[in-house]
Amino acid sequence: MRIMRGLSLRHLNKTETAGPGAVIPIARAVLVDMEPKVINQTLSKAAQSGRWKYGQHSSFCQKQGSGNNWAYGYSVHGPRHEESIRNLIQKEVEKCDSLSGFFIIMSMAGGTGSGLGAFVTQNLQDQYSNSLKMNQIIWPYGTGEVIVQNYNSVLTLSHLYRSSDALLVHENDAVHKICAKLMNIKQISFSDINQVLAHQLGSVFQPTYSAEGSFHYRRNPLGDLMENLVPHPEFKMLGVRNIPQMSENSLAYSTFTWAGLLKHLRQMLISNAKMEEGIDWQIRPPLPGLPNLSKMSLNKELHFNTSIANLLILRGKDVHSADLEGFKDPALYTSWLEPVNAFNVWRTQRAFSKYEKSAALVSNSQFLVKPLDMIVGKAWNMFASKAYVHQYTKFGIEEEDFLDSFALLEQVVASYCTL
Repeated sequence: MRIMRGLSLRHLNKTETAGPGAVIPIARAVLVDMEPKVINQTLSKAAQSGRWKYGQHSSFCQKQGSGNNWAYGYSVHGPRHEESIRNLIQKEVEKCDSLSGFFIIMSMAGGTGSGLGAFVTQNLQDQYSNSLKMNQIIWPYGTGEVIVQNYNSVLTLSHLYRSSDALLVHENDAVHKICAKLMNIKQISFSDINQVLAHQLGSVFQPTYSAEGSFHYRRNPLGDLMENLVPHPEFKMLGVRNIPQMSENSLAYSTFTWAGLLKHLRQMLISNAKMEEGIDWQIRPPLPGLPNLSKMSLNKELHFNTSIANLLILRGKDVHSADLEGFKDPALYTSWLEPVNAFNVWRTQRAFSKYEKSAALVSNSQFLVKPLDMIVGKAWNMFASKAYVHQYTKFGIEEEDFLDSFALLEQVVASYCTL
């Protein structure tokens, strides 16, 4: 099961208008997949909305997929279709007044999103080395969608760590729980999961006021976000938390205060909870002079979630009255970055979605240490037995490439553990 197949590449700039008389924004995006079904559905659904659409010639697809094999996507489809995809991207770039960067949406479990996605990102780094690249990656279900998903994930993450500026991670398991527990959805569909993902992305990238104040919107949210959250190339894993998230029925009986929302969001951060239901309120920041449990062995459960940097995005009524002191506590952050540099806030009085008040928190923290260590461990166990390795070596990925990927990601885990 794939939530977002293939990859879509978005340029964060102005939209266009199309058609005589009718003004319909055209997404500045390129859609890429090696099978036509999902792209056709995506193009059709956008056009049917009547509010926006994709460009007529902004997609690329073939009739043969990648067989859930990262090596096939990276080593076969990538070089074979490199020029066609590069030309589509170049056409979109030329429409920009000022190119701020690329936002690449891709999955990790299969072959196209992961392998071809890594290849395209690497190409973007070669072609547009001065532009920012952020990859939004869909982390596979822990129970497994594809038998080789751990190989695909390890190869994807290691290659993106070399060519991307930041990785914005969404875990399928966490999004699935939000659908079930917060949205009260009984039969969860792809559409439901994509709706939660879209809400979380929108809560981050919808316009907010710049530091200049009201009436001046942020011109380069991608660049500002990177500047706020990625102070060192060793640490580029970002996660998003939202509050509130609930069904229409529950919303009708709910009221929110900034104090209540931010108290819950702070505890979600330090206890590494992905949603407000089931927060562990026993976890507290370490007292000065005491060892942080997070710095101990991975064999012990990580308790307190240490942050490198946090970006809080507030939307809605009385947004300037929110008390942010709880997020400025030095105990939340690593010792080598002062809270004044580690914490930032964006605001707008315009409400988002159906919520009168809402908050999103984008964090660079230890949140992914356990899932990453688990994927690397499972992949290593398979690799040690040489299971399925021949499926990769026949398309040019050598055992040395696997070993390099394991070494890089083990270093990433070790670095985050020592915060």
